[in-house]
Amino acid sequence: MISFADYRKLDATALAAAIANGELTAAEVMEAAIARAEAVNPALNAIVHRQYDTARDAVSGKTALEGALGGVPFLLKDLGALDAGQPCTFGSRLWADFVADHDATYTERCKAAGLVIMGRSNTPELGLNATTEPTLHGATPNPWDSSRSAGGSSGGSAAAVAAGILPMAHATDGGGSIRIPASNCGLFGLKPTRGRNPAGPDVGEGWSGMSTGHVVSRSVRDSALMMDCTHGPAPGDPYAAPPPARPFAEEVGADPGKLRIALMTTGFDGRPLDPECIKGTEATAKLCEDLGHGVEPAMPNLDVAALLAATRTIIAGNVRNTIRLRCQALGREPSGQDVEAITWALAQEGSRASAGDYADAVLTLHQGGRQLAAFFADHDLILSSTLRHPPLPLGAIDMEETDLDHYWRTLFEDEIAITPFYNNTGCPAMSLPLHMSADGLPVGIHFGAPFGDEATLFRLAAQLEAASPWFDRVPA
Repeated sequence: MISFADYRKLDATALAAAIANGELTAAEVMEAAIARAEAVNPALNAIVHRQYDTARDAVSGKTALEGALGGVPFLLKDLGALDAGQPCTFGSRLWADFVADHDATYTERCKAAGLVIMGRSNTPELGLNATTEPTLHGATPNPWDSSRSAGGSSGGSAAAVAAGILPMAHATDGGGSIRIPASNCGLFGLKPTRGRNPAGPDVGEGWSGMSTGHVVSRSVRDSALMMDCTHGPAPGDPYAAPPPARPFAEEVGADPGKLRIALMTTGFDGRPLDPECIKGTEATAKLCEDLGHGVEPAMPNLDVAALLAATRTIIAGNVRNTIRLRCQALGREPSGQDVEAITWALAQEGSRASAGDYADAVLTLHQGGRQLAAFFADHDLILSSTLRHPPLPLGAIDMEETDLDHYWRTLFEDEIAITPFYNNTGCPAMSLPLHMSADGLPVGIHFGAPFGDEATLFRLAAQLEAASPWFDRVPA
């Protein structure tokens, strides 16, 4: 059996290659993942549903599995990405006994790629928080410091990857939920362009196109290969991202050319960042200049207040609808007894909003997309930190508080001052683990790109990964 030390040296691409050429078996790789999970998950609470027996059955007696990632262990986030015959709780008591009767399109593509699903990862209720502390399952602490948050809403996936359970895991992002935990846990996390990965078959889009899915990973090439396995429209999808010129995996190691990079050392609202975030951003700007890129201070002129108000209307309307549909399936009236206080407050706000309010909100998102596109006419990328602060203490953002306005300010103004605007506009963006704070906490560095241009992000990410490697920097 492969040792944990040897297992952790391999990313998903290398694991798949070792299984394909017979150096390892899928069974021994799965046993290494399960052993690591059993060792660290009691403290991490990253995995909230175990599928170890079905995972073992999937690899039993097989020397290799079909697909580019054949035999690689994988976690699905406990939010969407349905897996037939398995539970999905959405981090909520309201779905505590829900079992899927079909696969999501994304899950079908994961299985076609040869990934072996070993469980589901922790998430805040309905993905509504930048920390992972649902009432149903409890908190997921940060592997770097157990008093800090792993981030959210893909905190369980990020903690599992950072702690060495597996090299990459499923994540979703409606306001930063891939990039936030990637930043907090020292991982690479790329949010795809709107419509790049499918959301079906039950819905055509998430949160009016603000939400999308992909992975958090330790290497850039794993993220690119995974995108090759999952992207593209499914029959009936309402729209799709522009098709790539070539496989995303071929962008890794390709010359990005001399990029025009806009440097931001504040949030989009102009308010200052934590000194550690500024320090990491400026150091990355210097590294980019050393690599031959042009960097200059610049920031798009977005109507931040309007975009945040539109975001709130869209999320509130969707939360209201999600709870209504679940209660309809259960044959009972919606009630605040089954969900957390902030979830219920958003649902009530969504019930009060009009159709005109929702239409205005979508119009505002589209206007923001045009404003950002105009800025990208003169810049290839925008460089900033991912978050306003290094990882926050657990409990800093509380979904059981009763003041929705205070919660919203704490979340969207005090913490996620950069990430949501790429969800609003549909543009791709990524967080790279390029900085560590003075007290040893990861600080993600963020790049945003024009709509449809993941290729440039992957090229630059691979260049930065080679210039300032992070793969072997792991929590104790």
